[in-house]
Amino acid sequence: MSDPTPVFDDLRAESEELDRLVAELSPEQWALPTPAPGWTVAHQIAHLAWTDRSALLAVTDVDGFHTLVEKALVSPGSFVDEGAEEGAGLPPAELLARWREGRTALDTALREAPHGVRFPWYGPPMSAASMATARLMETWAHGLDIADALGVVRTPTDRLRHVVWIGVRTRDFAFGVHGLPVPLDDFRIELVAPSGELWAYGPEDAPQRVTGPALDFCLLVTQRAHRSDLALRAEGPDADRWFDIAQVFAGPPGEGRAPKGASR
Repeated sequence: MSDPTPVFDDLRAESEELDRLVAELSPEQWALPTPAPGWTVAHQIAHLAWTDRSALLAVTDVDGFHTLVEKALVSPGSFVDEGAEEGAGLPPAELLARWREGRTALDTALREAPHGVRFPWYGPPMSAASMATARLMETWAHGLDIADALGVVRTPTDRLRHVVWIGVRTRDFAFGVHGLPVPLDDFRIELVAPSGELWAYGPEDAPQRVTGPALDFCLLVTQRAHRSDLALRAEGPDADRWFDIAQVFAGPPGEGRAPKGASR
């Protein structure tokens, strides 16, 4: 079994980088709108804090997590927004402290989790490493929304390999959630990492291919950019269709982002 420590360390580093971005914000900056409709910077951090708490319950208190799921089933279309709204109403210092406390507790719980154990989640059960990968993906994606609101450009790192991995793994899910037949064949995916390294997945001779920058692939699968604004190339009809529906997050199909310059 591979050592999950690297993804735990990368999740911690990704969270700390985002923390440095928001730690000194003014109340006015916490209230800035982000690209997610109706969500401010505070909503983004509140969502991360809420999801960290959910993950912590899944790892340390299964009964408590099931109770949370039951509450979610009462309002499946709004429970995520409700969690963000509740946290966003806190004073910024209290919200920041809550996020820090929750993610620290989750970091400890994931590192102490027994190897091989899978924990319940809103989708399929996940290992500690998969849970950390999902949390890193969300932290990175919501951090992008915050950076956009603040007019900051974040430098991509090779921590994106975890986002790429979950993006590749959720290909079939994306087709299924849209009611489309899942491709029968593997895709060949070749992506250039921020460091210049080549990250490759799938058979070399696969006729369906995806190539381009790893950053752009991550923007696509987290639905932070429209395919027309990305330097990605799809070869084959199934790979091309994937570009329109890719998503790494659980739940119903997301709306995605409009092309730059397009009016909603």
